[in-house]
Amino acid sequence: MLIEPCPCGSGVGYADCCYPVISGSEKARTAEQLMRSRYSAYVKHDVDYLVSTTHPDSRSPELAASIAAWMNEVQWLRLHVLQADRDRVEFIAEYAAHGKTARHHECSRFKKYKGEWYYLGEE
Repeated sequence: MLIEPCPCGSGVGYADCCYPVISGSEKARTAEQLMRSRYSAYVKHDVDYLVSTTHPDSRSPELAASIAAWMNEVQWLRLHVLQADRDRVEFIAEYAAHGKTARHHECSRFKKYKGEWYYLGEE
């Protein structure tokens, strides 16, 4: 049986890493775990998960359409977590778009809301 590696680069199989968080059978325990699951959701084209894990204060009416458009333009290649604190994660995500490779460098902020972690936005 072939074990699908998790897109987040943890070295663990997807079924034991990000899938339980994305499927809702487990909650993210840390900001980093939520960020990794969100990266995997981008790879897997799970717009609903990305919208639902965005903090309510950061959700715009066009959020789902914006995420879907971004997903359709890029192919995610690799995630590098540079630093993770309690409510902040700095990372680089490598991707390919329009025949070229590029890197997205972000310092993401996260916040607990009703006992669960949510993506708040970039610093």
